[in-house]
Amino acid sequence: MALPDLGSDLPDVALRTAIIYVLLVLALRIGGKREVGQLSILELVVLLVVADAVQNSMVGQNTTLLGGIVAAGTLFLLDRGLRAVADRFRPVRVALEGEPALLVRDGRALEAAMRREGVEPYELRAALRAHGVARVDDVELAVLETDGTISVVPRREEGRVTGVREGRPL
Repeated sequence: MALPDLGSDLPDVALRTAIIYVLLVLALRIGGKREVGQLSILELVVLLVVADAVQNSMVGQNTTLLGGIVAAGTLFLLDRGLRAVADRFRPVRVALEGEPALLVRDGRALEAAMRREGVEPYELRAALRAHGVARVDDVELAVLETDGTISVVPRREEGRVTGVREGRPL
């Protein structure tokens, strides 16, 4: 399948940029929530290389200042427009961002959910430690949020939160 060869005049720069934007949004969405949370060194390198790789496909031969402004403006307009649509229509928001995923319930890690979401056990343990919880047994809920972060709700026993250091509430 041959794609049309778009030129490098300003409307073509805007169209090229829009196509690349949509493709990258889809690729990142397919990649999952963990890919857009805290980036590892390898993920950061991939992101930087992808940004460099798609730059020429957005502007073509147009290396003028105006061409760059049109490309950047197109990206900002598309981003603002897509955010507005996602804020207004829940199905669009869910399609773009996904929904939070339960990883731990009542002290038990949900391994199938962790595999589906691409969360490794060491990542879950690190998130628990970051929330001051030492063991999965001490967790009521742990949730992979749509931004890739893991929220942790410690278990409560006899009016106190477990797994939290003395005097340091979550």
